[in-house]
Amino acid sequence: MKYKTIDLFAGIGGIRRGFEMTGRFENVLSAEIDKYACETYKHLYNEDPFNDVTSEDFKARAENSSYDILLGGFPCQAFSIAGKKEGFMDKTRGTLFFDVADILNRTRPKAFLLENVEGLLRHKGGQTITVILETLVMELNYYVIGVEQHPLTGEIMVNPTNFLLNSRNFGLPQNRPRVYFMGFDRNYFGDYLNELPIKNLPKSRKREPIYKDLNNLLDFGNGADFYLAEGYLSTLKKHKDRHKGKGNGFGYHVVNENGIETPVSNALLATGGSGKERNLVYDPQDHIGGVEVKGKQTPLNKEGIRLMTPREWGKLQGFINYAFIEDGIDTFSFPEKISRIQQYKQFGNSVTIPVIEELAQTMVTCLDFLEYEMAQKNRINKTEQLNHI
Repeated sequence: MKYKTIDLFAGIGGIRRGFEMTGRFENVLSAEIDKYACETYKHLYNEDPFNDVTSEDFKARAENSSYDILLGGFPCQAFSIAGKKEGFMDKTRGTLFFDVADILNRTRPKAFLLENVEGLLRHKGGQTITVILETLVMELNYYVIGVEQHPLTGEIMVNPTNFLLNSRNFGLPQNRPRVYFMGFDRNYFGDYLNELPIKNLPKSRKREPIYKDLNNLLDFGNGADFYLAEGYLSTLKKHKDRHKGKGNGFGYHVVNENGIETPVSNALLATGGSGKERNLVYDPQDHIGGVEVKGKQTPLNKEGIRLMTPREWGKLQGFINYAFIEDGIDTFSFPEKISRIQQYKQFGNSVTIPVIEELAQTMVTCLDFLEYEMAQKNRINKTEQLNHI
């Protein structure tokens, strides 16, 4: 049996792919508005995901779609917490989470998986995550794995560690903590949820790591255009020294410099052209230092320090050399017109697929258990009715 999914805020389909890798899910509807991400999504899945989650037209399509699981990595936005008489869902009105909640309310999928940045846990002093969980649990009546409620008042008690997973624990050398909510419909499953065999989200990959460490992942010997100009590297060093003098830790990082036993990258960013100095790589080549490259104001540095490549970012997110391997061949690629900056942005804005794959397997285990228990109960009830007759 395959469960059907819809893929909201789809990006280039990382969440969808992680679910598909289990062999138990198929996607029936997608939504993404970034035109470049849509091009890559079409290239990978032969489907056009261009839909607006906030539009009534898309919500009507979702209502008319037969599906089981809602997937989505919605942006973190501020809510209006004022007004004590309004419902939890109304507090989120005007944000993209409201639209997610609206679709959940109108379509009642059996389950959902939602993803967000680590900052959600601290956003607005913890008010944002509290309202999200109150909406999902108390208003929409979903059981969310990891949610604890006060035994007398039913009040949501937020333990952030219950929802926080880090990519570095799922086989990839990237320090990328993210928040995940997995929920199941109480209206559909009822008290069977009380017997659910899984009470917590998986904290690590159950199989061997995909890469031992960062040096096992990097493509050494890259082209000269990825190496930093001497002048730019000098500027980064001075900038780091200034911050260090003020007691700050901000600055560039060479993530595999000598002396680090098991190097890992910092979290990849979704900003495209900026932030890559947090993940510089030591990759010395005899012919690189002092070379003049078109577009760089000074010759290349002699220390062998370069940017990571989009391909390396793709490996760190599980897209390249993992999630699209078919018959031993890696089939992942971008459309020809997708620029290097867009490639960085699309990988940085995506999820780490092996994390999603593990979560998808957890969801399969839960759904199969619940469906089996409900079927067993129905058979018993029918038998009792027949015996009564």
